[in-house]
Amino acid sequence: MKIGNITLESPVILAPMSGVTDMPFRKLVKKFGTGLVVSEMIASQEMLRASTKTQKMATPCEDENPIAVQLAGTDPEIMAEAAKMNEARGADIIDINMGCPVKKVVKSYAGSALMRNEKLAGEIMQAVKKAVSVPVTVKMRLGWDEESLNAVTLAKMAEDAGLSCVTIHGRTRNQMYGGHANWAAIAPIKQAVSIPVIGNGDINTLEDVDQMRTQSGVDGVMIGRGAYGRPWFLKQVMDYLNDGSITEPPSLEEQRDIVLEHYQAMLAHYGEHVGVRHARKHLGWYCKGLKDATHFRNEIMKLATPQEVTQKIHDFYTANIERKVA
Repeated sequence: MKIGNITLESPVILAPMSGVTDMPFRKLVKKFGTGLVVSEMIASQEMLRASTKTQKMATPCEDENPIAVQLAGTDPEIMAEAAKMNEARGADIIDINMGCPVKKVVKSYAGSALMRNEKLAGEIMQAVKKAVSVPVTVKMRLGWDEESLNAVTLAKMAEDAGLSCVTIHGRTRNQMYGGHANWAAIAPIKQAVSIPVIGNGDINTLEDVDQMRTQSGVDGVMIGRGAYGRPWFLKQVMDYLNDGSITEPPSLEEQRDIVLEHYQAMLAHYGEHVGVRHARKHLGWYCKGLKDATHFRNEIMKLATPQEVTQKIHDFYTANIERKVA
């Protein structure tokens, strides 16, 4: 699959998720395999102010290539400048956020709120495209609500502006993350444009991949929450799409080592004080489905030092490995 002049190894893409797809997680997913990773959403205004937090979110590294950096904002000029800055930092693709449904983002008229202002959305797409030489893409929803399903119109505007790809989350903004993504509703968007269309929303199993592709006809799939606690899931999807093979998840021993590697990477990236807290949600996702997971989650919420958490991880996985052997 190609996005502009970028050839992807596979049409399987890690979705941008605020507070989740930071550099440690992206690198871990990339280690297993994925066609493309996308950064957390970065506010373009904050990018230009160069806050420490935003700089950490916006740091591409060579072994993440290809990487897309996703920008959010409402000012075409500021979005263009932020895009230039990220191109200079090594971003292979610039992605425009027109899909985030979170109230804080929508309140500032960014994210999915842009779908209600087609004129401004078009101006932003044109400004960002003119500002950089790398491919520009956009991620959106089906529309603001069921009465304003305008993703087809905006996708055509994206193509006319010279954008290289459109990603569609199969929900409206007002649905937030409730219910189930409507994959069939992505089909008209795919049929309306000649640039690649990526499908997103509720891909948690290999069967979901089949159903989304059948119902929508998309060129690729973007996986978000399905990767929570399973950085290897995208590789399983890649293998399945490649030759139909079913790749088993890592063993419990391997999962323990993955968790510890991820934990250490987060501590190195954020520092111990912040890293310990940021890692808690990931540890909670990793233990899902294992014996005494609830107790483990409750315990790590109370622990403040990396040494205590590391020991708790060892103890938790050792107990589960011994149960499996027994």
